[in-house]
Amino acid sequence: MSIRATDEQSFRELAETYRHELHLHCYRILGSLTDAEDAVQETLLAAWRGLDGFEGRSSLRTWLYRIATNRCLNALRDAGRRRPPEPVPPFDPPEPSRRGEVTWLQPYPDELADSEPGPEARYSTKEAIELAFITGLQLLPPRQAAVLVLRDVLCFPAGEVASMLGTTETAVKGILQRARASLDKHRDRAGHRPSPGERELTRRFADAFTAGDLDGVLGLLTDDAWLAMPPAPHEYHGREAIAGFLRVTMAVPVERFTMTPTRANNQPAFRCRHGETPAGLMVLTLDGDRIRAITRFLDQK
Repeated sequence: MSIRATDEQSFRELAETYRHELHLHCYRILGSLTDAEDAVQETLLAAWRGLDGFEGRSSLRTWLYRIATNRCLNALRDAGRRRPPEPVPPFDPPEPSRRGEVTWLQPYPDELADSEPGPEARYSTKEAIELAFITGLQLLPPRQAAVLVLRDVLCFPAGEVASMLGTTETAVKGILQRARASLDKHRDRAGHRPSPGERELTRRFADAFTAGDLDGVLGLLTDDAWLAMPPAPHEYHGREAIAGFLRVTMAVPVERFTMTPTRANNQPAFRCRHGETPAGLMVLTLDGDRIRAITRFLDQK
């Protein structure tokens, strides 16, 4: 029986087998779990409605990726794309080193990030979900981001990518070349793979942070460490800038602050709480036996 002749329930069961990888694909392009879920829902609905037009010239998986990718591109082109409001802190923060552009970035739980790359993937599973990689994709032109993910992460042939995007194979090769060069520049802040001492390093960080031990926290950072807090645009680069910010925040009276270990984007992370109140998710980027980046997602529970 052809897929066009199937009933709705059978199609849903078949399409559901691809939901997870489509969600991860949309997250890479959009940088937001919320937007990725919306894109996947729209993809599956559009696929069902357009099932009579599916001629079987490609696999169902390729067809679904074509719809999902174009849904993501449409979302990125939308001038009214929803951006989270900038939070108002309960204190007067010091002047940031810079204002970040990707304020919509959200973390991706490790338990969801289990898709294996193809044998020709340019990026490993870990690299293709790390915050530095996802952030770099957000800074690329949409079509460049889509081509890079489809070719270098998912290993779709250039011809299939060209068909998905309604362009030529030659154009795809040119877009990919530009995307690789741009991404390399954007990812200069990326950390290395965690060292064997990751658990001890993160424990020491949590102990110092919850105790309000500023010197203890700073002593675990690299000289070029940086701190970001999506959806706030403020970023602090270097120990001195981070110290200035933490000195102010640690002086604000709060209920007992706790940090529960977890993982996100294939990186060590902590769920934070003030007493019984959720206080965001903190993700660490490690560089050997030091911490190179602290990304605190303020709106994550």
